[in-house]
Amino acid sequence: MAIIGRFGYVQTLVILTLFYGLLLGPVGLALAASRRDLLDKRRLRIPGSAWRKSESGGADLERAKLTS
Repeated sequence: MAIIGRFGYVQTLVILTLFYGLLLGPVGLALAASRRDLLDKRRLRIPGSAWRKSESGGADLERAKLTS
């Protein structure tokens, strides 16, 4: 079992390293190079409130019945 546990640890490490190196790393570099702001953090630098109106429907009785 000790050998299998060690093999599982190494296999997990290799899979996660490949996942990061082949998928997350290049996507992150591409987004950084294109200066995309997916979290809209640039708006937070502007003085004032960061509050934005919701794009969902209003709070009415029928909508409340659907959520319960």
